[in-house]
Amino acid sequence: MSRMSAIAALVASWMNSASAQATPNWFAIPGDAVYETGDTWTVSGARYRLYGVQACLRGTSFTNQHGIARDCGEASLAMLVSLVRDLKPQCYVAAVDPATQLKFVLCFATLTKGAGAGSRLDLATALISTGYSFASLTPDSMPVHMPYFIAQIVAQRSKAGLWQFPDMPEPNGIIIRAMRAAAPASSSPPSTQR
Repeated sequence: MSRMSAIAALVASWMNSASAQATPNWFAIPGDAVYETGDTWTVSGARYRLYGVQACLRGTSFTNQHGIARDCGEASLAMLVSLVRDLKPQCYVAAVDPATQLKFVLCFATLTKGAGAGSRLDLATALISTGYSFASLTPDSMPVHMPYFIAQIVAQRSKAGLWQFPDMPEPNGIIIRAMRAAAPASSSPPSTQR
């Protein structure tokens, strides 16, 4: 089992366990957070990543409606920063990667205005459904969290956000291709003929 799969299993079991009913320690993302990508930030040396979200990769580009190449990762990052500042979500640590101490978080905001006032909004769902982030996949191309994958399909079909650009570099495909290229070549099965 890969480390990514192990983390996904850890978070899933934590979320589903009866012992997880204790109230988590909620915290706001502080104004001095340093955003690394559209899914990860640092506060006082601690790194946080939205569980189940894959931002567009920095250094990859798409061509906007004016024919200008734009950094896809910067677009994801700008949307995360904008939503955090506008929604002021509260987060809690759902799991910690023991090897890197990266904290996987779930973040929610309570809407205060409009028809949805009083509703709770998942920051990950907001990023994915607007088309500026993507549902994370496991190394075997399975969704880490199915509701996020469904939000991605809806965004893709409606050409929301980055999906409107035909050359948008979808990050999961890039990551999985790179992982497969880096994996040692599998040996062929032994021959039964002599």
